[in-house]
This record gives sequence, structure tokens and C-alpha cells, in this order.
Amino acid sequence: MLGTLDLEVAAEPLYTLVTVTGGLHLGSYRRLRDGLLEIAADEPEAVIAGVDGLDLDAVAPVGVFGLVARRLGTWPGIPFALAGAASRTGALREHGIHRQVAIGEDVGSAERALCKPSRQRTELVLPRGLEASAVARAAVREACARWEVPQFVYDGILVAGELATNAVQHTTSTATLRLDLRRGRLTIAVLDDDPRPAVLLPRPWPGAAGLGLHIVARSAEAWGCSPRWSGGKVVWALLTSERHTGEPD
Repeated sequence: MLGTLDLEVAAEPLYTLVTVTGGLHLGSYRRLRDGLLEIAADEPEAVIAGVDGLDLDAVAPVGVFGLVARRLGTWPGIPFALAGAASRTGALREHGIHRQVAIGEDVGSAERALCKPSRQRTELVLPRGLEASAVARAAVREACARWEVPQFVYDGILVAGELATNAVQHTTSTATLRLDLRRGRLTIAVLDDDPRPAVLLPRPWPGAAGLGLHIVARSAEAWGCSPRWSGGKVVWALLTSERHTGEPD
């Protein structure tokens, strides 16, 4: 019988290594999936899962690795790879996982196999108070000017202002704004230490207050709220030039 599944996390400068040990089966599938996604929510440069200690049987749900790779490709847009000896990764290759996820025989070869797009990134701690929204909007304007992506200014200041306001109004923790540009897409994220998820509530009537996340959902190509392995959550929105909705005032 396959045992329980454990994840050990080690942050390196160029990637975060997740050493996976134990059995992969239907009972542990969710822990592996959610654990990898939560680790990625802290937005390291890349995630490598070491699978030498992973036990597989003939019906192990190995498709979890392809699912994680697709999710990370949408947000936070970071590369994902597997590291393991051929004797361990053979079953993954038999199921075609190598066509969805880079696989190396050790961590070094897995890191070299990663496709790392160029990346621009900045972050700042937001003040606690009404000025948080203005600070977030100013940060987006400055970053878009510095990175020469004016097409994101209008939607970016809308989204950043609403996410900052949401964090100040609904949490008591410090909030951090993170801006990330890669592959021509801008991610705006606000991190806080409150584990309660941000929820898109129905609008009670046109013009009612509390439309912040509705504005985010309308402006972004995709958005979401993800728990973080380190604690708390991150509320994020992905902007693409195709989704651009207007011009700044």
C-alpha cells in the first residue's frame, strides 16, 4: 500500500525545489496539486519538483503534473519542471508527461531544461489606510513607464487600486503589492497574511458599493485568489494587451 505524501520546500536563488516523498494515489492527489500551487503562489523564479522519493503504482494519477504546469502557465506564469532518475520518471514519460513538463535526471538538468522568459518585477509594502489605493496606482504608472508598456496603464491602475482597497478594508495584516511583467503580460497581485479568500459577491443593485472585485474581473484576462504555502493569500489579476479596455485620463 502506498504511504502518505510529503512536500519539503527549499528556496534557491533561481528556483524553489520541492522534494516530494511518499505515494501518489487518489487520496494524495489533492495534497500534491494544492501544495505545488500554494508554493508557486509565492512567485519564485521557477518550481522544480524532485520525484526520486515518489512512489507510483500502475494507476497513479500522474496527470497532476501536467495540470500544475498548465495552471502555473496562466498564473503566476513561472516555469515548472520535474527532477528524477530515469527509473523514477519512466512511468511519467510513458504517460506523456514529458510533453507537458520538462523532466531532468537531476535538479541541475531540470533547471537547465526550464524555459525562463525575461521578467520585470517590482513590489512594495502598502500603507494601512485610504492612501493604499493611491500608492498602488502610482506604482503601476511608474512601472509601466519604466518597462515601456503604456497599454497596461489604464486597466492596471484600476485593478491595483481595487485590490489595494480590498486588502485594506477586509484584512488587518500588512499588504504587499507585486507587479510582474513577462511574456508581454502584466500580473498585479496583492499579498496579505489573512487566509480568508477574496470572494466575488453578487451585485445587489446597479451602482451599489462593493464593486471592487467586479471591476477587477471585468478588466483582467484572468484573476483569482490563491492560498500561499508561507501563509495568507494572494489576490491576483492578469492583464494582456488584447484585453485592454481604454486609455488613461
